[in-house]
Amino acid sequence: MDDVPAELAGHPDRLRWNAKYEDASGLSAAHPLAERSLSLEIPDGAALDLASGPSGSALLTAQTGRHVTAVDISETALRRLGAEARRRGLEKLITVVQADLGAWRPDPAGYALVLCTGFWDRAVFERTAGAVLPGGLLAWEAFTEEARRDRPHLPAAWCLGAGEPASLLPDGFTVLEQADGAGKRRFLARSGG
Repeated sequence: MDDVPAELAGHPDRLRWNAKYEDASGLSAAHPLAERSLSLEIPDGAALDLASGPSGSALLTAQTGRHVTAVDISETALRRLGAEARRRGLEKLITVVQADLGAWRPDPAGYALVLCTGFWDRAVFERTAGAVLPGGLLAWEAFTEEARRDRPHLPAAWCLGAGEPASLLPDGFTVLEQADGAGKRRFLARSGG
């Protein structure tokens, strides 16, 4: 994680998230959506954790024996995640990828579980929804327009629109759960193939 890709060197998101993670201590706790997803039946295959940060969710998923690819723009977050994976003996199950999600593309072989919490981009959602294996799960949490009342600086493009993300799902997905609260929408769907 010492070599920052040239295209990310001055990226404002990278700089902002590195500063945030340098000021924070420890790892993020496993997200409840990750815990819920892992309690359900999931086919064999790898997992993908988008905008992972120093992810307790990736670690929890790897503890089940599943390979996890954690993608984030912050090398500070990924360095912490990698160090904790080594400490727990999970380094062979977690691959960290530093990338701007707007430019990054998922593995075409697909994933049994795609998890993203705290990030929203329609194009990224559509690309990764298409990479969920038959029977696999797509778990997402993002801000809704309601969040902008308390956070007026929050760009509208970072918030789910009415009916999203369900309205953006490819054919064959079944929505298992969707709930709104505290300016966020938590969403879980299964790919039928």
